[in-house]
Amino acid sequence: MDPRRRSLLALATVAAVPRMNNAHAVEPTTRAIPASGERLPVIGLGTWQTFDVGGDAGARAPLREVLKLFAKGVVDSSPMYGSSESVAGDLIAELKLREQLFVATKVWTQGRDDGIRQMETSFRRLRVKQMDLMQVHNLVDVSTHAVTLRKWKEEKRVRYVGITHYTSSAYGAVERELKANPWDFLQINYSLGEREAEKRILPLAHEKKVAVIVTGPSRRERCFKKPGTGRCRPGRRNTTSIAGRSTS
Repeated sequence: MDPRRRSLLALATVAAVPRMNNAHAVEPTTRAIPASGERLPVIGLGTWQTFDVGGDAGARAPLREVLKLFAKGVVDSSPMYGSSESVAGDLIAELKLREQLFVATKVWTQGRDDGIRQMETSFRRLRVKQMDLMQVHNLVDVSTHAVTLRKWKEEKRVRYVGITHYTSSAYGAVERELKANPWDFLQINYSLGEREAEKRILPLAHEKKVAVIVTGPSRRERCFKKPGTGRCRPGRRNTTSIAGRSTS
C-alpha cells in the first residue's frame, strides 16, 4: 500500500470517530463477552497493512492519533502483519494506553515449540505481560496450540482464547472446532457481501456462548461503493474489526 494512502486512511478514521476527551462525545456502544460479562466497544481496530510502517515516523503519526481515539477498544494484530505488532506495541507504550486497550493477536505456525516461540515474540513486540486475547489463526495446528493456550489461560498469561478464519470454505472445520472444544472468541468473515456466517456460524457461536469478532465488515470498502443497493462485491479483508456477541 502507498504510504500516503495509508496515512489518508488512518486520518479518515480519526475524522470519523468522536474524540474521547470531548465532553459531548457519545459513549461507544458496547457488547458483553459471554464468557465473562466484560464489555467491549463494538468497533475495533485492525492493524493489517495500516500499521505495517516500520520505523517511519511520518507514517506512525496518524496511527498515534488513531490509537488515542480507540482507547478502551480492541486492537487486533498478528505476527503475519509485518511490523504491525511492533508498531502497535511501541505506540501503545508511548501513549501509556495498555491498561485501557484490549490487545489481541494470533498464532499461525505448526508445532508446540514454534507456536510458543511465535507467541512469546508477540508478547515482546506488543509489550504486554498478559495478552487479552490469543487466537489460533486459520485453525493452523489448532489442537496443539489449544493445549498451550489453555495452560497459559490458567496461569493468567492470556485472558481469553479464540480461533479465526477468513473464508466461508472453512466453515465446516470452524463448526467442528466450536462444537468440540471451549473457546471464548471466534473471528470470522462477515459483511453484506459475505453473509454465509448468518446461516451456520453465528447461530452456533451464540449457542456456545462464544464472542464474535467480525473481520472485513466492509470488504476493503466495497460495501461503500454503491450506497443504498444493499449489495457489495466480495473481496479481500480490510483492516477493521467489529467486536461483539454472536447475536449482533
